[in-house]
Amino acid sequence: MIRRTKIVATLGPASCSSPYVLERMLRAGVDVVRINFSHGTRELHLKYAEMTRSIAHSMGRTVGVLADLQGPKIRIGKFEQGKINLKVGDKFILDASCNLGNQERVGLDYKELPNDVEAGAILMLDDGRIVFEVCSVQDDQIFCVVEQGGILSNNKGINRKCGGLSAPSLTEKDLEDIKTAVEMNADFLAVSFVRSGDDIRHAREIMQASGGKSLIMAKIERAEAILALEDIIGASDAIMVARGDLAVEVGDAAVPALQKKMIRTARSKNKVVVTATQMMESMITSPIPTRAEVSDVANAVLDGTDAVMLSAESAAGQYPAESVAAMARVCLEAEKEYLVNIDRRQPINSPSSIEEAIARATMFTATGLKIRAIAALTQSGETALLMSRRSSKVPIVALTPNESTLRKVTLFRGVYPVEFRAVFNDSEKILELAEKELCDRGIVRDGDTMIMTIGEPIGKAGGTNTMKIINVGECIKDDDGALESA
Repeated sequence: MIRRTKIVATLGPASCSSPYVLERMLRAGVDVVRINFSHGTRELHLKYAEMTRSIAHSMGRTVGVLADLQGPKIRIGKFEQGKINLKVGDKFILDASCNLGNQERVGLDYKELPNDVEAGAILMLDDGRIVFEVCSVQDDQIFCVVEQGGILSNNKGINRKCGGLSAPSLTEKDLEDIKTAVEMNADFLAVSFVRSGDDIRHAREIMQASGGKSLIMAKIERAEAILALEDIIGASDAIMVARGDLAVEVGDAAVPALQKKMIRTARSKNKVVVTATQMMESMITSPIPTRAEVSDVANAVLDGTDAVMLSAESAAGQYPAESVAAMARVCLEAEKEYLVNIDRRQPINSPSSIEEAIARATMFTATGLKIRAIAALTQSGETALLMSRRSSKVPIVALTPNESTLRKVTLFRGVYPVEFRAVFNDSEKILELAEKELCDRGIVRDGDTMIMTIGEPIGKAGGTNTMKIINVGECIKDDDGALESA
């Protein structure tokens, strides 16, 4: 319970080749697993979720599951020889009616692309490694000149510089994958290539209509999303700073400042934020990260991100468990720096609810007093989330009887899930039992000072209205075994 920043690890052949590998990853520090719907089958995705929860249960751990929709990834088709070599100045055609490509042209999986571009548009292929300028558009064909050449192989992605592609956020495949996410009871559902808050609202409607209760995460990877950031964050439960496609569309130099802005904005609106893409890319083939990667992860932690994410490093790399361990080590070191400056950058506004007022008062008190731990007795996890928006070195323990809440708080910075089932309606009795639970787990001990928050009446979701400062150990058992005040 020392590390506050959470770790998301993508599952794949490397991490799920055997239960032993996945167990090593969980022991190294994985808090949430990401199941990437861009790869694999429905059956494989369900297997990954079940495998994770089974291993976590055997370890006494709670691990969240993030289902990541593919979205409208716009790609070229295949080549007759698998790849071609393009030189600067070459003429090339993106042809929506082409089957197998050659040195002169290649097909498109997104047939509407000719309607989305015009002369002068810049297209970036293979994450910007290949650059085309559009010369003209005729029917299904986009005539281009190569601005930056290289090897172009099958199924590489296409982005338009500065955005402007009209492909909808949710494809037919995504609609089916949402049903799979609901079936696996995913805790988080990530929507790719979001353009506006309407994309998130649409995804939520479809998910809820299918019976799902996942928190919705918007992946910020389009240029249009930056312009609509406030609307998107308002409609979402969480965002992901997806730096890969975003860097292609807005330029790599713009991403660091945008990352800081997104983290700051999400925190100010009480939303969760994950920082992702190439955080420890070299560890796909190396047992140690580069110094630049260490700094990248540390800076995200210092910016206040809730979680940092591994992609190919854990899904397909040679060192999945080592990648998790390295990331955890960096987070711990970065967190030694007290993050009070994060709060200073937040706008000062009035609390929007009694629950938020209690959360703020709790964190203010925890900063001023020598508090060992904060225990939030919560049904929905909302109080724990509100507390986690304020920086503190004091651990926040979410005590809840709800399994879904236990898994959702795995992504909240500085919040740790503890299952707690109390059948009493007496708040004082529940607080005493909660104190005993934390003592039994070694979270607090006699002589410590801790804070507990609770809602009255008992069991009402979203009703936290009480904060209590407790000196641990002042409750002792009498001769009959009952708890009473010392």
